[in-house]
Amino acid sequence: MSGHSKWNNIKRKKEAADGAKAKVFTKIGREITVCVKEGGGDPNNNSKLRDLIAKAKANNVPNENIDRLIKKAVGGGDKTNYEANIYEGYGPNGVAVIVETLTDNKNRTAGDIRHYFDKFGGNLGTTGCVSFMFSSKGIIILENTGIDEDKLMEEVFELGASDFSIDDDTIEIETEPNNLSAVRDGLAAKGYKILSAETEMIPSTYTTIEDEDSIKKMNLLLEHLEDNDDVQNVYHNWDMPEESE
Repeated sequence: MSGHSKWNNIKRKKEAADGAKAKVFTKIGREITVCVKEGGGDPNNNSKLRDLIAKAKANNVPNENIDRLIKKAVGGGDKTNYEANIYEGYGPNGVAVIVETLTDNKNRTAGDIRHYFDKFGGNLGTTGCVSFMFSSKGIIILENTGIDEDKLMEEVFELGASDFSIDDDTIEIETEPNNLSAVRDGLAAKGYKILSAETEMIPSTYTTIEDEDSIKKMNLLLEHLEDNDDVQNVYHNWDMPEESE
């Protein structure tokens, strides 16, 4: 995941090899387990769980896998205690990076994250060092199937969205985080095909990288972070060149 909700980055994950898909399943499964332990296994009474189920289905996690995870967490079958931690730092050329983790071993995760930053030309910072440059937004991606733009604009704002943009293949709708579920459910009820609906950290400004070595290091930093099982989300403000996306 990138700084802004660029669909090609989401699509890159969807088209990844089976091993990478298994990692996506693992990460979502970890989120569901924590959510059920905190708020119960009934999505009708646990709105966060309802959002995670929608996220899992959007990432092609089979229904039986989702049901099994929820039952295991409800029944106490998963004894692992995961702790949420957020790391902030800078990549090459001062690119701001936020890393959200869920881990059963904080020391291991912190060591891994620090190692990645050090190895690829960045440095891990203190809490708050870059998060002030980001704001939390709900981002919904729709498939653009020749949609009537005027009709869509009327409908998304009626549902409570704050902004939207359209390109050839997709439509990106922005909401306040607490409106994400209602807007997503409303759009689904109207028949729109939803490709993704998640809360993301959106940067207020972007940073460019000019030299090839720093571009390579920034890509490697993101790859290593996203490949780590303890890392749930990575956000940054790199204005990525097309060939890097």
